[in-house]
Parts: sequence; C-alpha cells; structure tokens
Amino acid sequence: MTTRRTVLNGILAASGAALLSSTSRMAFAQAPAEVKVALIAPLSGPWARQGELMKKGAELAVADINAAGGVKALGGAKVTLVLFDAGDSTEKAKNAAQRMVAQEPDLVGVTGAWLSSFTLAVSEVTERAELPMLTLSYADSITSRGYKYIFQMSPTGGRQAQDALPALMDVAEKATGKRPATTGIIADNTAASVSFAKPMRDGAFEKSGIKVLFDETFTPPLADATALIQQARSKRPEFLLMLGTSVPDDKLLLEKVNEFNLGKGRMPIIGSGAHMGTPELLKNIGPDLLEGVMTVVGNWGAKGQDGIIDRFKKATGEPWMTQDSICAYGDVMTIIRAVEEAKKADRKAVAEALRKMDVTDGPALFYPGNRIRFDETGKRIDAKLIIVQWQKGVPVPIYPPASATADPIWPKR
Repeated sequence: MTTRRTVLNGILAASGAALLSSTSRMAFAQAPAEVKVALIAPLSGPWARQGELMKKGAELAVADINAAGGVKALGGAKVTLVLFDAGDSTEKAKNAAQRMVAQEPDLVGVTGAWLSSFTLAVSEVTERAELPMLTLSYADSITSRGYKYIFQMSPTGGRQAQDALPALMDVAEKATGKRPATTGIIADNTAASVSFAKPMRDGAFEKSGIKVLFDETFTPPLADATALIQQARSKRPEFLLMLGTSVPDDKLLLEKVNEFNLGKGRMPIIGSGAHMGTPELLKNIGPDLLEGVMTVVGNWGAKGQDGIIDRFKKATGEPWMTQDSICAYGDVMTIIRAVEEAKKADRKAVAEALRKMDVTDGPALFYPGNRIRFDETGKRIDAKLIIVQWQKGVPVPIYPPASATADPIWPKR
C-alpha cells in the first residue's frame, strides 16, 4: 500500500542520491586538470650533468604516473613537471627558487637541488612559501634548522660518514685480511663534503685506529690537482678519501692519480656522491683508470630494481641508473603518493601527508631501507647508504649485501 510517507521517503531518497551524485560530480569537476611538481636542479654550469640525470628520473616518474591513470584521488588529474635551473651558485639557486614560488603558485611539492649548498639556499625560500621539498642532498644542516617543509630522503653526510667508515674497514679486512691504518683526505669545501668528512675528522678515524697522514681542502672548480695528489704520492696512505662534488674536478684528480702511478687499483680511493659514478667520468677517463674507485652514495640502482633500471635505460639511453635519477624518480612518486593520501592538490595538506607517511610499498621500493617515514626534523628514519665501486667499466653496488650486485674489491699492497 502506497502512503504519503512512502512517497515522501522515496522522494527524499531520490533527492539524496541526486545530491550525492551532484556532489561527486562537483568534486571531480573541481579537481585540477593537472597537478604540478617542480624539479629545481643545476641544469647549467659544472653540475649540469647531475641536474640532467635528475630531470630524466623525474620525467620518467611523471610519465609512469600519467600512464597509470594520473592522480586517482583527483579524478585522474595528470602530473606536470616544472623545471627550474639552480645554475652554478647559491645566489642563482635562491633566485631560481624565488621565481619558482612566484610563477607557480599551484605547486604541490618540489624535489632538488642536488648540491647541499644549493639546497640550503633553496629550502629557505620553499620554507617561507610552505612548499614541501624533498631532497637527496647530504648536509646535516639541511634538517637541523627547525624547518617543517623540508624532507631529507638520503642519509645525512654525518650519518654516511659514521656508517661508511666501519663498512669500508670490514670490506678491506675481508678482502685483504687486515684493516687499513693510514689515510689521507682531499676534499672540496662545499657543504656536502664538509658534512661527510666532519665526523671522521672529529674522532672517527682516531677511534678506528686510523692515522691521517694529510688533510687538504680546495675550492671548486679545481684548476690543477698536482699539489693535492703529490701528497698522496709522497705519503702513500693505505686508502685515500677523495671528496669532490663535480665531474670536472673528479677528472682532474683521477688523471693526476694515474699520472703519479697510483691508479688502476694501486691505492684504494673512496669518494662521496653520485657524481663519482656518472657515465661522463667513464667517457672522460676510461675504465682502466676508474677501476676499483669507490663512492658512498645515498641511493643507486641496486639489486631488486631491475625493472625500473631496464625501463630507464630504454627510455633515456643512459647506461645505468645513478642516485640522481632514481632519487628524482622516487621523490616525484613520493610527492604524488602524498597527494593521493591528502586527496587534494594543496601544498600544506601534502606536507602533512608526508609527515604522517609510513609506507613500505610503492615509492619506498626506490630507496635503500624500503621504507618512507620521517622524524620531526624531516629526516627519513630508515635511510641507508650504498657503496658503489667501479668494476670493468660499470659502477656497481657492493654494500650493503641487500643492495649489492657484485662482491667488493680492495687492492692489496
């Protein structure tokens, strides 16, 4: 029997469904057609190659996200990558950041700026703009300023130095049967190199029973490496810490190492940073002169990442996937994961989603430790280092075992 109440309930139900449908349509209609993510990196100057590798990684991430249907929480909105050149100085990097926040008010996040000195300058601008920034830069000072919108994906330089020295000693002992007792340091004065070397200089060497035979600092770009490498030739440390931050400086140093007959594995050389594993170094120096050189990095294309590495190589023509590329890829994926969780393209909401994030799938698979969560300073809690070594013309991960694709080689004296 149809009553007035039955009819009224039906009308209300139909109206509610229509309203819900209308609200849903409105939500999708209000969803942005695109979600903008920025990459700010040195695309010109001495660090331009690193910026190019970051760009290729970020572009592949954007392509993969869009091919998979875009940002699902926003009705399939497409992701757009916006590029800004940090140039070759902290002043240019800061100016680029100021242009970025002024010209792109709809940005939900940014990744960059590669060199720690640049990241320190850029993050001052992004912090004021309340724009979340993800970075692979190493300097400890990046996340020690009380900022709320900076997220450091790699282990800090200090953490890497603390973890790297015991790891290197273990590698040496297993390969040669003894631990090295002497070292020398050649380092530039950029924030990343200073941060990496500081814990070693401040007591880690002494604690490990390692005597520092010389400690030389230079300002990049390097014009002549003769005087620096002469120290290594005359004092012959059992291993050499060579901490530059650019391929041109690496080239000068390694050429002089080999001119003085210290290369080709005769003296173990350990660097810090992905620039020591770029294809340019191979092209400019050759596999023989690079053989055995190691570098400590915050990320690298490693064991278990064959799928993304193969696709990256096919898409870009690059021979391998460096830290710069895989971090940029993972950073873009992480920002979009935060957008999905925030369910809106709002930078503050995205930053809050990053602070609350705790994932072991998706973007977490592109970082050592396979987990993304942050402490109150913005450091990724589970960040781990990787040691990469040049072997037969290819920089391969040798440590930790979970990431290694080859056994380490430590030259015997």
